[in-house]
This record gives sequence, structure tokens and C-alpha cells, in this order.
Amino acid sequence: MEIKSMALSNVNKVMQAYNHDEQFIHTFFDYRNENRSYLERLTELSGRQFLRKELSSVIRSFMEPFGISKKASAHLEELSENGVVVIGGQQAGILTGPLYSVHKAITVILLAEEKRKELGVPVIPVFWVAGEDHDLNEINHVYTENSRGTLKHKYPEKFILKVMASDATYSEKEMTAFVEGIFRQFGETEHTRPLLEEVLTAVEKEETFTGFFVRLMNGLFHEQGLLFIDSAFKPLREIEKNHFTQFISESDKLAGLIVDKEGQFSALGFGKPIEAEKEAAHLFYVHETGRVLLSKTDGAFVNESTGIRFSYEEMLNIAAEKPWLLSNNVATRPIMQDLVFPVLAFVGGPGEIAYWALLKDAFHHFEIKMPIIVPRVSVTLVSKRAKQAMASTSLTLEEVLDGKVPEVRERFIGSLQNEQFEKLVAEMEKQLKEKYEELREGSSTAMQQVLEKNLKFHEKQLDYIRRKAEEELLIQHETALRKYSILENELFPEGSLQERIYTPYLFMNQYGPELVRDLLRQPIKMDGTHQIVYL
Repeated sequence: MEIKSMALSNVNKVMQAYNHDEQFIHTFFDYRNENRSYLERLTELSGRQFLRKELSSVIRSFMEPFGISKKASAHLEELSENGVVVIGGQQAGILTGPLYSVHKAITVILLAEEKRKELGVPVIPVFWVAGEDHDLNEINHVYTENSRGTLKHKYPEKFILKVMASDATYSEKEMTAFVEGIFRQFGETEHTRPLLEEVLTAVEKEETFTGFFVRLMNGLFHEQGLLFIDSAFKPLREIEKNHFTQFISESDKLAGLIVDKEGQFSALGFGKPIEAEKEAAHLFYVHETGRVLLSKTDGAFVNESTGIRFSYEEMLNIAAEKPWLLSNNVATRPIMQDLVFPVLAFVGGPGEIAYWALLKDAFHHFEIKMPIIVPRVSVTLVSKRAKQAMASTSLTLEEVLDGKVPEVRERFIGSLQNEQFEKLVAEMEKQLKEKYEELREGSSTAMQQVLEKNLKFHEKQLDYIRRKAEEELLIQHETALRKYSILENELFPEGSLQERIYTPYLFMNQYGPELVRDLLRQPIKMDGTHQIVYL
């Protein structure tokens, strides 16, 4: 394994501003992502109160069914005393979801280890699983690749209601068949059987999408003591209920602050990440029809499509008595996270950082500052066959990730044309047209129509000959053309970074189950550059 860094040319506009624009940072965030910010943040956290022992107990309770390593147990003890956390989160995808879920966890772990050494205080890595999310279409599929491109495999079971991922149960039979089908697409290697058995064991032991996700992720990061918590875990709601009361009481003010901040964000050309509205309550209610978003109308909390209508007093009662019926949206989740956890730093992707940028004034309204925001590590894994393909095509990785493969492939195909053959066909076509033109002279109108039809028939035959000649040429050079497909499909699938498409199990099947462990041992840079790992 070898690692290098490179700067991507098509960097997200928000990330460019976050990494380089001082005024952007000042306007939308409390801290710069730099070393001196960490001491300032520690000082701020020392002046705040957290239900540490209760939180540690809740996390332990959540993690026990999945297995708690000695290091994770030690982290829980530290959290209950005076530890601070580096936290990041993700939805519960099948087979961990795309690679960036693992990259995010790696960033959380490496940053926590780095700051523990630098600051001399317990810094604990935490992964917040967004189990309350109900858009199962975002997590119910896995991509594989073959010579024709990427293949999207969708889990077949239908979920009619807006069920949270933590409540969405799968059929063991269906999930087993689905996973086995994915691994068949991966292809058989020496690592396939043990990996498949491990995944199928997780399928058997769990029954929800969230449980399946956490069991696999906990296995991948067992040695590092990464802590996991599901945002939909009922005991966590007990810790959160007073904060839900705050969100309900301050809902109008909160909505207005977010709308105003998004207006500033949009005016600078960054768009509207959440399309905030002044009527938004920024809370979901778990109804019998599923998880539904609430808004404000005449002081009441409503959802028009279901007919739900709660008064202010009824909402406060739900928060106090049944807090598990409430859940956060993209605006209140970061604030809730910071109120519950002593967050030193939050690790997020470009999309997350965009909507966090809307929340500075909302955080201040609750008399807290935003944590230090650290972009997750971005990684491309380069297999041996992809490295060889780059060498034989003379394409650089920069060119591949800049989407240049189709253009270079077309130039290559153009260079293969049999010019002599094409010239002879063109001459034949020209002569044929000339002869038919001679035949048309002096012919009747009816005969001219027959000749025209006959000429078109011969032209179609010549086009057929051209296509067959091209097909034969492509077959002759299939091995060379396959190199372009490897680069496009493996390194830049669907015109996107690999980490947004493929599950890590695709690469673990090639490299081995120790892939994540070996990645953690690499000198990965958390400086905004893209990390290239040659397997």
C-alpha cells in the first residue's frame, strides 16, 4: 500500500471558500480549522454542563449487542468523566454504504488520536448513525462494476411508509440472497468466502438496516474503539428531551435565524442547501403513517398531509413524556448533537458543511458556539489493474478524475480507423451514385422512384459494411479498450468520485479484510487534499 496526495481540479465551491476564504469562515463559522482553535474550543466546553455519565451509559447500552472492545470501554469511561469527542455521522447504508462512510470514520479516529496527543486530554472518536432518517431509497442499494460500466442493485423489499432506518426491518432470506448476489458480482478471490460469511452472520444477527450497518462498522473499527450511537435510540431521547423543549419553545426564532442565514449564503452564490422556510418547525414527528415533518401554522405544529395538529402545550407534553416520538432534521440535528455531546470537532462531507454554514446564529441563540468543522478525508483507492491501465494508456490519475477518459478513448478509436478501407468504400459509394444518376436521366417518373429506392438500399448496405468493419476493429483492440473501461468504471464511476459510489467490500474482496486497518496505518493528510491509495 502506497499513499500520495493531490489537489482536485473540480473542488466543491463551498469547500473552496471554507478552506481559503477568511471572510466566509468569519461569517458562517465560529472557529477556523487550525491548531489554535482547539484550545479555545476546550476552554468553551469546560464552561458547559453535559450529562456525561448518562450519555456514556446510553452509548454502552446501545453498543453492547454489537460488542464493546477494551478500547471502546475505556473511551466510555473517559467520556463519563472529562473526555471530549470528535464526532461524525452517516446514514445506515447496506454493506456500510459508499466508501465515504468509512472515510468519515477514519477521519474521526485519526483526528481524535492526533488531538489526544497534542492537547493531553482524552479525545474520543464517536460515530453518530442517522438511524432516524426515513428516505430508504438513499440507502437500499449497492453498486458493482463490470466491463459495461456500473450496475445498481436495489434491495427488493418495498417500504410503503416513511419508516426510520432503525425501525425498517428486512427479511433475512431476502437480504441473504441480495448480499450473495452482490458478492457474485464482485468475483471470486481468496478473500470472498470469509468476507461473505462475516457479512451473512451480520444479516442473521440483525433485523434492521441500522443494526446491520452498525454491526459491520463496529467490526471494521473494533481495534480503534470507535463509539457508535443511533440518533433514533430511545434512551438517547431521554437525554435529549429538555433540548426538544427548547427547540419547541424557540421554533419561530430558530426558523427565522436559519432563513436569514441561508439568504446570506445564497446571496454569495452558494445556493440554498435546505430551502429553509419561516414556517418550518425543524422537527419530525413519528406518526403511525411514518416519520413526518412538522411546520408552524397559527402557533400550532402541523403536518397537512396527515392531518396532524398539535398545540404548543401538546408538543411540550410529547417532549417531556414521549420524546422518542420526536426527531431532528438537518437544522436541529447539529445543535442537538452539540448540546448532548462535548464536541471538540465535527467531521463532515461537503454537503454537510454547506448546511452547517446556515446554523451559526442558531447555535448562538442557544448560547453555544459551533464546534470546529473538519472536512472528512477524501480517498480514491487504486487497484493494481487500474495502475497498470493508467500506464498502458498514458493517462494520469488527474486526467481520469477530471473526466478525460471518454475523450482520450475516442481519440484512440479514431486512430484505429482503416483509412484505406474507408477510402475504398467511399469511392464505391460515389461511383454508385454517379451510375444511378446516369440511369435516372431520361427515365420515367415511376422508374426514377424505383431507382431512388434501390440506391438507398445499397447505401444502407455500405453503412452496414462500415459498422461491421468498425466492430471488427474494436474486437481486435478489445484488450486495449478494456483499459479505458477499467479506469472509468473503477476510478470515476458515473462521472463521480469512487468513494460516492462503491462499498468498501468491493475493494476488500480484492485486497483483503485488513484494508481498513492498513488504511489507518497510512500517513493520511487531513489538509483538504485528495488522498490516493495504491493497493
